[in-house]
Amino acid sequence: MYTVIGAGLIGLATAALLQQRGHEVRVIDPDPASQASHFAAGMLAPTAEMQFEQDPLYPLMFASADEYPEFLALIGAEDALIASGTLVVAGDRADLGHLHDVFDLQQRYGAEAEKLTPSQARKLEPALSPGIAGAVAIPADHQINPRVLMARLLQQVQVERRKAQPGDLGPQTIVCAGLGAAELFDLPLRPVYGDILRLNMPRTKGAEPLLHRVVRGFVLDRPVYLVPRGDELVLGATSREDREPLPLAGGVLDLLRDAARVLPDIQLLSIKEVAAGARPGTPDDVPLFGRDPKTSSVISTGYFRHGILLAALAARLGADQLTGVEPSEQDQAFIQAMNPERFL
Repeated sequence: MYTVIGAGLIGLATAALLQQRGHEVRVIDPDPASQASHFAAGMLAPTAEMQFEQDPLYPLMFASADEYPEFLALIGAEDALIASGTLVVAGDRADLGHLHDVFDLQQRYGAEAEKLTPSQARKLEPALSPGIAGAVAIPADHQINPRVLMARLLQQVQVERRKAQPGDLGPQTIVCAGLGAAELFDLPLRPVYGDILRLNMPRTKGAEPLLHRVVRGFVLDRPVYLVPRGDELVLGATSREDREPLPLAGGVLDLLRDAARVLPDIQLLSIKEVAAGARPGTPDDVPLFGRDPKTSSVISTGYFRHGILLAALAARLGADQLTGVEPSEQDQAFIQAMNPERFL
């Protein structure tokens, strides 16, 4: 019997893969599917998520995006993938310089992206503001609905609703508890809060949706994203380390103001949820994955802003590590990059 501590997306996905391989699994979590994964927007965007000086993350992100279709097929959730594509837009000329700098970074790593003029971008998404300064199209960056996917996984995986104890640790245990992993191990984790909104996006029969693609923007050098999903539009997200667990008025104001610069008609939508979630951050923003030297448990945490994107890779690596699958040369490189001992 294998034990998975933590029932967010990565923990549930790891448990589901272990079950698919014929193993008995128990999952321990007092409140399943309620933490970072619950609040996440669900973007599978390895290209759009590229940031300067985060080179160790790029191979992880692209590998996990490539593994997502197979992962979803294994758990019978192929329909969870929403192949929307992504547009990244600049709010003004200064933001366009930032956008082009990131585009150059993407090109250096061979990522698929294309510069667009404002008129080209608005031809693809007519609701975009006439004032945008330019855009980059990333057709292979897609999305899932994390809440729907976790609900599907909870139908397959049984969860013991309790807090994990030291006695639950051991060589057949993997800890995917996000920030909760710091209660069991001495790990350099910190909560990075993000304010996020969900808006109602109804449309009349036969009418076009307000947005077809994920739209990410740079507005006054602040990032903002708009994720259309049926009759819902997810708007996010701030990044703050003030340890305030509730959404802040200033963060919500910035998100709405920046989103309206990119998509003016967002002001016509009603708000159905305002929330804040805590992401598990590490000092270098790279996850923590490896065996704990004291308990021999596998640690899989610290996925920060990329938990949804990295879930496919993290789940497979976790299941492989528990069951003794010999890692490939590429997987060895991934595991080494995420080794918690780099902070010792």
